[in-house]
Amino acid sequence: MAAFRNIYNAVTLIEMLIVVAIIALLATMILTVVVRIDNQSKEKNLHGIFTLLDSALHEYHTYIGKFPDQPEKNYANAIIHIEQLYADLHSIPSSRTVLEKLNDAFLKNKAGAPDKPEIYDPWGSVLDYRYTPGDNFPEIFSAGKDKRFDTPDDITSKTN
Repeated sequence: MAAFRNIYNAVTLIEMLIVVAIIALLATMILTVVVRIDNQSKEKNLHGIFTLLDSALHEYHTYIGKFPDQPEKNYANAIIHIEQLYADLHSIPSSRTVLEKLNDAFLKNKAGAPDKPEIYDPWGSVLDYRYTPGDNFPEIFSAGKDKRFDTPDDITSKTN
């Protein structure tokens, strides 16, 4: 009879391990889906930022006749590039109206210099801006989810 109880307890333990394994597998699957949906949502927000900045750039170009220059291709100075872009766009009334539609969650240091905040992507990295005279349209860069520029997951306004 004691041997029968040990077998019964062992089967119960095996069943519990199987249930725990199934729950762990399901949790992993759900977590993967949640992360994917979160990244898709962040990409959609980023494309919204790109659309607003593109509209502000069009307004700036219509008013001034050219786009703000930024030929430097150095991601280390991205903060300077995006602050200067914001300042340039903010100086034109029609561009400023478009910039006001940007969600404050993506603007940093707005309190210190309201006309020169930094614009960040949904992953928390500063955006970068480039325009070399002669190009058709400026390009805005996001470092993407890995938060490092010049990697395969970078997202640009030209791929919008």
